[in-house]
Amino acid sequence: MMSAVWIQNNRHWDELAGVNTLTQLLGTAKPTQREYLGCLAGDVAHDTLWVRELLSADHLRQLQFAVAGNCTQVDRLVGTWHTHPYRAGPDGRALKERGLSALDLETFAAARDLITVVMWDMDSIDVAAKAPDGSVRHPVPLSLR
Repeated sequence: MMSAVWIQNNRHWDELAGVNTLTQLLGTAKPTQREYLGCLAGDVAHDTLWVRELLSADHLRQLQFAVAGNCTQVDRLVGTWHTHPYRAGPDGRALKERGLSALDLETFAAARDLITVVMWDMDSIDVAAKAPDGSVRHPVPLSLR
């Protein structure tokens, strides 16, 4: 499901020719992709967090380089996940922002989530988790099944 959501929200990633980073950051050009925010429902057993369900965030507001929404409606909420879009490099080609940004980690540290996941391509995922004492651990291992 994450791959399908990423494809849907980034289907125009290759339309960056002629759109520089400043134009994208100012929001003065047509967005070529949008970030997405999803909710993770699951449970914790011993030292393992299990994600059982992926749900869309309520009040989802998608922009090219930001996303907002909430997961208060989700039973057994364990965290959130979001996509990171490509951005245009100086030559107009797509650049990947690989991994959780400093702002992502700061937002996660202040949230009640136990885990946060970012996906910047169909085969690229980064994860941070909270330890029992509330400290943020990044990166953490992820096992897909």
